[in-house]
Amino acid sequence: MRFQIQSFMKTHPVAFLLVLLFASLMPAQVFAQDDGVRVPNFWDPKAVSDRPNSIPDKIQFLATDNYPPFVFRDPQGRLTGFNVDLARALCQELGSSCALRIKNFNVLLSALDEEEGDAIISGLSRGLPATRRLNFTDDYLKLPARFVVAAGNAGNFDEQALNGKKIAVVTGSRYEAFANRFWPEADIVGLESVSLARDAVKNGEADAHFGDGLSLAFWLPSEAAASCCAFAGGPWLEPGYFDRGMAIATRPEDTERAAALNYALTQLQQKGIYRELYLRYFPLSFY
Repeated sequence: MRFQIQSFMKTHPVAFLLVLLFASLMPAQVFAQDDGVRVPNFWDPKAVSDRPNSIPDKIQFLATDNYPPFVFRDPQGRLTGFNVDLARALCQELGSSCALRIKNFNVLLSALDEEEGDAIISGLSRGLPATRRLNFTDDYLKLPARFVVAAGNAGNFDEQALNGKKIAVVTGSRYEAFANRFWPEADIVGLESVSLARDAVKNGEADAHFGDGLSLAFWLPSEAAASCCAFAGGPWLEPGYFDRGMAIATRPEDTERAAALNYALTQLQQKGIYRELYLRYFPLSFY
């Protein structure tokens, strides 16, 4: 996922900056008033969350700054992004002072171990052997798979009726594996790259493309897509395929800090702050 976003940024820099500019200039409450926009909720609305007895006075976050739209530098060189604003909101909720230290992605773990920071907020996967020992918060963002189809066909697309439909996927990807397993009646067309799979729908060579919802949300309004396509159906978050999300990592012994961050995440959701942040950076929701 991280490299898909970077690839889009490099191949379509103008379109990417336009999307970011649009997200930063439009007030979040404008999007929040649109009932047609889907904002994910990963927390149980009925759960009662008590404020922890131990709240850290300071949280030093660790991140990398080449990870748009989560942590990146704007054209003026200022640090911004979804994770930056989320970290700030978490600290405000807890009443803790907040700092963000930028490191290269490949030294984030060692920086955490050496106590250069308290928590990593940079899309670190909990499934890696080196990260399984860490404490992770609950997921604050999951990355679903989505279908895109020709714009005029979005209203007629039925995920439960794919018999004979040509579905473009990237060869060797988890999207191909999932599609072959769950839609055996469809004609699953494996292509060598994401761009080829998207172009197959754009050019009418396939009925749909099944792929990463986040990167598709940035592709759809881009010049490369040329208004060809639209999301269809709902988000897919099936366990074992698309259920691993983004979470904040702390040191193994730092259970109190992880508990405080979990509490703050729940509060941001309940107060609508998480919704505002999501709509600020993802004006075209990938849910």
